[in-house]
Amino acid sequence: MIIDKLIESKIKTYAFVGPSGTGKSYRAQMVASERGINYIIDDGLLIKENEVIAGVSAKKAATKIETVKKALFNNQDEADEIKKAFRKYRPESILILGTSDNMIKKIRENLGLPELTETIYITDVATEEEMQEAKRIRQTQGKHVIPVPTFEIKKDFSGFILDPLQIFKSKGKDAKPYISEKSIIRPTFSYLGKFVISDTVFRQIIEYLVIKTEGLYKVSRVRIDKIGENEGISIYVEVIVEYGFNIVETLKEFKKKCKREIENLTAMNVENIDIIAKGIHVPEKNQE
Repeated sequence: MIIDKLIESKIKTYAFVGPSGTGKSYRAQMVASERGINYIIDDGLLIKENEVIAGVSAKKAATKIETVKKALFNNQDEADEIKKAFRKYRPESILILGTSDNMIKKIRENLGLPELTETIYITDVATEEEMQEAKRIRQTQGKHVIPVPTFEIKKDFSGFILDPLQIFKSKGKDAKPYISEKSIIRPTFSYLGKFVISDTVFRQIIEYLVIKTEGLYKVSRVRIDKIGENEGISIYVEVIVEYGFNIVETLKEFKKKCKREIENLTAMNVENIDIIAKGIHVPEKNQE
């Protein structure tokens, strides 16, 4: 435990502060890149470069109050998950996003992080016009940005993710260019009304993951069952596996990948997921 605390106490901690809806998440990677920071804490998530490595998005919460609690890591189990990731990845520096100096302080304390090395305010990197436009979009369209990418799938999303956002920026003639992709979402607590994700979307995500997974040939069946009102989903998948691979290990790893990617991309809670091997694909030998 002493070693663990030493790891956390040596992390250089930076803060990026600004009112809700002024564009912090949109500019987070730029601010981090300029300071050589590879890790970001934003709304309950620990993000390494473009990948979520720990945490649960606060935007999954059903109410704004629950969102704030998750963003602050008030739940000990959620805070411990982030601390565990600190011990695994040993980040040298972290950028924490927050709506106020007090919010940053509470996040630091809950995660056992040291005093701040630097605080950057949204007014340091965005004009008044840019902040007002960001607020207008938040208030009229309910759009929130998460600073992680989405992969390309067919555009029939009717739920949380509205659009991927690719950005190429340069801060000046001699500055290092920065390229990033972000996800625009409408969280569960959006006041714009109820929204649903088509079952086809989940199938497309799963089919894409099968293509990218060694040892799997194709998807033969997908069934999605909704659980309650905004409680999550249950997923049943039948796949054809490639001959010569360890079926148990392949399905075990694919199950974890499916849960992680679907939750990251749709912000839906995957309450249960079953992956079943329904056949084996034996490649035909090339005939000379």
